[in-house]
Amino acid sequence: MSGQLTGIRFIDSHTEGEPTRVIVDGGPELESGSLSERLRRFRETADHFRQCVINEPRGWEALVGALLCEPADSSCAAGVIFFNNTGYLGMCGHGAIGVAVTLYHLGRVGLGVQRLETPVGIVEVNLLGPNQVTILNVPSYRLHSGVDVEVDGLGTITGDVAWGGNWFFLVDGSPEPLTLDHFAVLSDAAQRTRDALKREGITGADGAEIDHIEFFGPPESPDAHSRNFVYCPGRAYDRSPCGTGTSAKLACLAADGKLQPGESWIQESIIGSRFDASYTITGDGQIIPAITGTAYICSEGTLIQQPDDPFQNGIGRST
Repeated sequence: MSGQLTGIRFIDSHTEGEPTRVIVDGGPELESGSLSERLRRFRETADHFRQCVINEPRGWEALVGALLCEPADSSCAAGVIFFNNTGYLGMCGHGAIGVAVTLYHLGRVGLGVQRLETPVGIVEVNLLGPNQVTILNVPSYRLHSGVDVEVDGLGTITGDVAWGGNWFFLVDGSPEPLTLDHFAVLSDAAQRTRDALKREGITGADGAEIDHIEFFGPPESPDAHSRNFVYCPGRAYDRSPCGTGTSAKLACLAADGKLQPGESWIQESIIGSRFDASYTITGDGQIIPAITGTAYICSEGTLIQQPDDPFQNGIGRST
């Protein structure tokens, strides 16, 4: 081997099929301050690290990264910054479940209620067992209902704009069957929808980009309520039912009076995995989603960088 090696210690898990890579050692120095401040430093000074651990040849498009940090709030077991193959996520529901199971695997937390600090707020996680977790997500809400957008090749698509920790455009009635063998066509339809939202200036609050598209249809399991396809930034689809996407769905159901507080909603993913979800109402009319799912440790090891490797910081790609 030539050159000095740099090692990054990681633990991989999957939550209902969707992978999470937790960085436990060897991450960038982001100093102190709030998690939002440290995320900004991460983006501005250490984006090469994100590209290294997520992109090929060390990662792949479905992978979501989670950098463990010291929390600014001492009541939290850990701080965490989530990222993917094109950028950074305010929150990640499946990732928070994966982080909780990983912290338990490391012996850093026990069963029961813990708190995780994220750039968009504190998330409560309840380890019901070594692999089962309920998260109380950040406050979620619907911003706009029944928004029409003209999508190339698809015509008029109508959906809701909602926040569940990320911004979503939620469409009831998928343009294609919600089966895994249609993921490429669904991805193309979702990208066209995302492009149309951007072209027509339809955004989340304060002009935030709507970077997640969610199609819904009937479930395959008789005890589930819905099946979804979630298209994420970076042109990857979510293998899980998506924690923040399910939170956004609950906010829409609550706003329409179709789901009552505490009532269960079983959300099925395109691969058939599921989250069991419910919500409570906050004082300002938003909701606090509760999402229960399972995660399993897949692997742990060390990512290696050599200084003469032309792809030591990954192979970049556009959104």
